[in-house]
Amino acid sequence: MATTPPDDPITEPPEPSPRPLPWPARWLLQAFAVLCLVMGAIGVIVPGLPTTVFILMAAWAAARSSPRLYRWLWHHRLFGPLLRNWAQGGKVSRRAKWSAALVMSLSAVVLLLTVSRPWIVAVAIGSMACVLAWLWRRPEPS
Repeated sequence: MATTPPDDPITEPPEPSPRPLPWPARWLLQAFAVLCLVMGAIGVIVPGLPTTVFILMAAWAAARSSPRLYRWLWHHRLFGPLLRNWAQGGKVSRRAKWSAALVMSLSAVVLLLTVSRPWIVAVAIGSMACVLAWLWRRPEPS
């Protein structure tokens, strides 16, 4: 378990406040959280598969279904800083921004070289450009 720097105002995860869900909904949300966590962990290794989005979705689902999993994610060495930065106003680290830009650039090159339909390439690259524009406008943690 990683420790949070002393100047970090958010040392404990925000407490989810929704009313308790029926057990089938909790079970489905917990399964979704685990699936997103697995996809996020794979995304750490596989280029082109996003890690951040999957971990944020896993934390959202875990907050509503499994406080134990939610706390584990919050204090995790790799995923915790991402969640804490997001909780502090949607902040994204510069390293994450550059990583996303690099992977999306490589993906665009692969698309240009392998996909024969120009409209598919245009839609994919246009989508990546929109995501990158949004991402680079996010504030960075201090």
